[in-house]
Amino acid sequence: MVKVAFFQTAPTFGTIEENVEKVVKKLESPAMEGVRLVVLPELFSTGYQFRSKRELSRLAEPLRDSIAVRALCSVARRRKMHIVFGMAEKDGRRLYNSSVLVGPRGVGGVYRKAHLFWDEKKLFDAGNTPLRVYPAGSLKVGMMICFDWVFPEVARVLALEGADLICQPANLVLPYCPSAMITRSIENRVFSITANRVGTEERIKGKTLKFIGLSQIVSPDGTVLKRAGSIRPQIGIAEIDIKAARDKWITPKNHLFRDRRPAMYRRLLKK
Repeated sequence: MVKVAFFQTAPTFGTIEENVEKVVKKLESPAMEGVRLVVLPELFSTGYQFRSKRELSRLAEPLRDSIAVRALCSVARRRKMHIVFGMAEKDGRRLYNSSVLVGPRGVGGVYRKAHLFWDEKKLFDAGNTPLRVYPAGSLKVGMMICFDWVFPEVARVLALEGADLICQPANLVLPYCPSAMITRSIENRVFSITANRVGTEERIKGKTLKFIGLSQIVSPDGTVLKRAGSIRPQIGIAEIDIKAARDKWITPKNHLFRDRRPAMYRRLLKK
């Protein structure tokens, strides 16, 4: 059994050091004792609603020099845990909505959001990283970010690559994503952790964003092992049995991957 968690936060826009400090304090609290992997929200250190690309560029950070990466690498080393979190990443002149995996040995993986939502298309560059699975202690984890949930191919590719657990940093405003992620877990027989945020951002007139919370940990059979509320920051912890994600038999005669008919799908997937 492996103890995993989400940390549903309520960041203050633009106050990177303060947002990171609050998370570090919680991750080092007695409540997190024995947790081997924790997932934080999308863009947890900056907040979400950037007014312009210039503002995003000012707050985005190169991966290795970022306040969040340095601080969370340090926590991961001290607590012998892995942490997945979302950040605004600057790579030369490009700006990415990224998810980062860190552990006791430092940065273990990076995923840049492939499917940009709404005004993100004006701000961020579309992700260019492959969908990969990374070791996180005894777990094999894949990463997706928020709106990627709409595209079932993302979760399926990660499952085919061997993921036990899909980590989803998110800033969800649409109400049906938590239910959709239950389906993603069932149809791929993987655990999933969605770490959302709460609160409201009203930085652009006429575009108030209210984040729905409801962070959750879901098992391969669709059981919600832990779910947060929709108002307050919250930590949710569950123990998971990795073997449940590695057993792809649905019935004694039906195997999730072996029963696939890829030749029938290829023509449609080219459209």
